[in-house]
Amino acid sequence: MPGGGISRSSESHAGSEPAPYTLGDFCIDEYRPIKVIVIGAGFSGITAGIRFPQKIPGVELTIYEKSAGVGGTWFNNKYPGLACDIPAHCYQLTFEEKRDWSAFYAPGPEIRQYLQDVADKYKLMRYIRLNHEVVHAQYDESAGKWHVRVRRPNPSTGALEEIEDRADVLVTAIGALSRWKWPDIEGLHDFKGELHHSAGFDPNEKTWQEVAEAWKDKKVGVIGVGSSALQLVPALQPRVQKLVNYVRGKTWLAVPFASNAFAELLGRDPKSAEDYSFTPEEIERFRNDPEFYKNFRYALETEINSLHSSTLRGTPLQMQAREIFRENMVKKLAKKPWIAEKLIPDFPVACRRLTPGPGYLEALCEDNVDFVSTPIKRITEKGIELADGQHQDLDVIFCATGYDTSFQLPFKIIGRNGLDINDKWKPHPVSYLSVAVDGFPNMFMSLGPNSGVGSGSLLALIEYQIMYAVQATAKLQRERYKSIEVKPEAVRDYDQYVDAYFPKSVYSEKCRSWYKMGQEEGRVVGLWPGSTLHALKALSHPRWEDYNYELADPVQNRMYWLGDGQTHNEKTLTGDRAWYLREPFLDVPPVPSDEPYCARTYEPTCEPPL
Repeated sequence: MPGGGISRSSESHAGSEPAPYTLGDFCIDEYRPIKVIVIGAGFSGITAGIRFPQKIPGVELTIYEKSAGVGGTWFNNKYPGLACDIPAHCYQLTFEEKRDWSAFYAPGPEIRQYLQDVADKYKLMRYIRLNHEVVHAQYDESAGKWHVRVRRPNPSTGALEEIEDRADVLVTAIGALSRWKWPDIEGLHDFKGELHHSAGFDPNEKTWQEVAEAWKDKKVGVIGVGSSALQLVPALQPRVQKLVNYVRGKTWLAVPFASNAFAELLGRDPKSAEDYSFTPEEIERFRNDPEFYKNFRYALETEINSLHSSTLRGTPLQMQAREIFRENMVKKLAKKPWIAEKLIPDFPVACRRLTPGPGYLEALCEDNVDFVSTPIKRITEKGIELADGQHQDLDVIFCATGYDTSFQLPFKIIGRNGLDINDKWKPHPVSYLSVAVDGFPNMFMSLGPNSGVGSGSLLALIEYQIMYAVQATAKLQRERYKSIEVKPEAVRDYDQYVDAYFPKSVYSEKCRSWYKMGQEEGRVVGLWPGSTLHALKALSHPRWEDYNYELADPVQNRMYWLGDGQTHNEKTLTGDRAWYLREPFLDVPPVPSDEPYCARTYEPTCEPPL
C-alpha cells in the first residue's frame, strides 16, 4: 500500500463504472461487537479494566493475570522495606485518590491494597482471570483476530491445562520490570543458608517483620545497590546481628524528592523534612479537607514535573543536583567517610535510576553494617568469598540484583507473516510512540519499550498509553475496520527521533543501567525520549494517518460505516435524542477576560519560556 491507507481486495480502474452501492442495514452507532484481551493486572491492566468498558460500547473484555492477585509488581514483591520511592500522592491514578497514605513514601502493602480497592470499586474481578498465564499469542491475518493460549489450573482438578481465547484487540500490560533473575555468580545455589531474591521473597502469609524475627541473631548479606537494596539495607539493619552490603557499582542518592515542599505544605519544621511518616492529625486533615488534599497533591505533581532539565547534560539543574547530592551523601557518611569514596559516582545524576533511598546511608554507618566493594569471586556453602580471598560466613543472602530488562518476552507473540516480536526486537526493541509495532496489527502496549520516566509521573503516562489503546479500539469499532496497523515508515521515523534525542541526555553517559538493558553503554530502551508532560502531549491526539487499515466488511466503500443514515435512538424512538445539550458533549466556552491572553500557555498572561 504505497502511502498507506485502506486495504481493499480490488480497486476500481479509472474510467470504469463505479460498483453499485447499497447502504448498510445498521445505524451509525450500532457498533459491531468487539473483544479485547489484556495481559497483566497491574496498574496498566487495572486502568484498562476501567477505561475499556467505560469507552467502548458492548466490549467483551478479559484480563489475564499469571499471579494469584492483582497489582503486578506490587503483588509479587514483598521484600523487607518495600516502598514506593516517589511520593505516594504522585503514585496513584489521576481519577482515584487515596487520602490516608501512612507515609510520604508509601509502604508496598498499602499500594497493593490500594490497587485491590480500585479493582473492587470498579468491579473488575468480573474481567480478571487470576492464575492465568498467557503463553502464546498469534495474529490470524485472514480473520483479523488474535489467538491467545493461556495456561491455568483446571477448575475441577487443579492440574495445569492450556485453553485458547480469541480477540480483536490485544493489549500487553506486563511492564518492563516484571521478570526477575538470579545474578550470574559462581556457586550461588551451593549456599546452604537462606537464599532469597528480593523480587522472589515470599513471607508465606506473614509480614516480612514477622519473618525477620528469626534473623535477629543472624548474619545477613545483601548483594546490590539498586532501588531494592537501598530499601532492604535500612529495613534489615536494626533486625539482624550483622549485615554486609556487597556493592559492585556506584550510585547517586537523591535528596528526597520534594522533601522541602513536603515539609512546607504540612507546616513542618524543615529540620524534620526527612520524617516521612504522616501524623494522625495530618492524615485526618487529608481525609476531611478536600481542598488541602487537592492542593498538596497538585503542588507535589508540579514539583516532580519541574525536574526534567536535570536529566539533560550540562544544565544548571543537573550541575546543581550533582553538587547538592554529593554534599548530602558526604554529610550522611561522615562516620565512615571511606564509603563515600567508593559509592559516589563520576557519571551524572540520573544516568542510573535515581532514588532517595531514605535511611540507607544512615544504616551503612551503623556498627553492625559492613560495606564491601571488593568484587565477589564466588558463593560458598557457608557464605561469600571475595576476589581478594576474604570470606564472610552468612546465614541469609538477599540478591537485590534486578530484572531481565532485555525486552525479550517469556512467551511468543507472532504477528504478520509469522514474525516473532522477540526477533523483531533484536538487537534492541523498536516501537511507535512506545505503544505500537509494525507487523503486529490490533496490538497496543502499556509500559513497552521507551515507556519509563526519568522524572515526572509514571502513572499519568500509563493512563495515557491505555487511553491511546482505547481510542484506537474505538476507531476500529466505529469505522468498521478489521485491522489497524502502524506503518513501518512511522516506526522508522520515531526510531530516528529516539536515536537523536538521547545523546543530549545524561542517560547516554557511561553507567550500567536497566535503561540500557543492563549495559554501561548502548541504546536507551527503558525511557521515554522526553519529559513526562511531553509524552502526555504526544499521546493525547493520535496521528491516525500513521496507520494502515483493512476494512471488516466485504463492501468496498470506506464510508460504509455511516450505515443507514440515522442513530439507534432515532430509529427506535428510545433513549436520549438531545444528548448534545448535556455533559460531556456540551462544551461551554469561557467568556474572555479583559486581561492579556497568552495563546502559548492558554493562561491570562505569558511567562517567558524557560
